[in-house]
Amino acid sequence: QGLYSSVVCPGLVMSNMTYRILPVFLWKLLMPIMWLVSGCPAWFWAVTHLTASDVWLFKQKPEYLDSLVKYHSCTSGLGKCYVEPRKMDVDEDTAEKFYQKLLELEEQ
Repeated sequence: QGLYSSVVCPGLVMSNMTYRILPVFLWKLLMPIMWLVSGCPAWFWAVTHLTASDVWLFKQKPEYLDSLVKYHSCTSGLGKCYVEPRKMDVDEDTAEKFYQKLLELEEQ
């Protein structure tokens, strides 16, 4: 029907949601390291890093993308954003059964 779905990983984005993963004192230790690794202010890193895979994916022809790949936003040591495709560990037989079940449910 012309509908496509892709999996995108925006990378590490510092937000209120991530603060719940580790205790506050660890975040206070990690933040300067994250800032140094990114090579730029945290707000700039979050915005450019977050959108790299989303924008890249939007510009692609969906029919040429691999449905078993997750597209990751990455940043080089010099701050250059790029997208890295990584094969997902998916059992294709189980995925096909799941898809067929979804088609059956759609017909109902």
